[in-house]
Amino acid sequence: MKKLVVYYSIGGNTRAVAKRIARTLRADIAEIRTVNAYPDDYDVLVSLGKKEVESGYIPQIVPLSADLTQYETVIIGTPVWWYTYAPAVKTFMKNVKWAGKKVYPFATNGGWLGHTPSDFRKALRGAEVGPVLNVKFEEHKQITPDSAIKEWLAGIK
Repeated sequence: MKKLVVYYSIGGNTRAVAKRIARTLRADIAEIRTVNAYPDDYDVLVSLGKKEVESGYIPQIVPLSADLTQYETVIIGTPVWWYTYAPAVKTFMKNVKWAGKKVYPFATNGGWLGHTPSDFRKALRGAEVGPVLNVKFEEHKQITPDSAIKEWLAGIK
């Protein structure tokens, strides 16, 4: 059964976790990228991110390098933006037919998942959705123990 790790990362934390997951599962990997880049200034990014989440904004993304019809299992990674997944992940998820797929989300954050797990379940209708892995960071230092990630990975079929 082919597996694919799809992720969006703005600061590198989600990318690092996605690469580790792909290596461990021997899965293919694809990055979600927006057509228009986000600002480098953290304060400007936070303000813009809040506006995008609150307004339901759906940014345009670059087509993925992977054909999702070829995968039964998809691992989706996102940073938490204002208590949910990033808008670019929302764009990606709304363009996929999830029926019959197994999906295992993970989210990187600085302290709280918010309503990310329930938002994933709503967006991934038709899929069998596994538990959401919560990977906490302080800046670029992972706080979540590696053992928690290994335990989550062991549940991916």
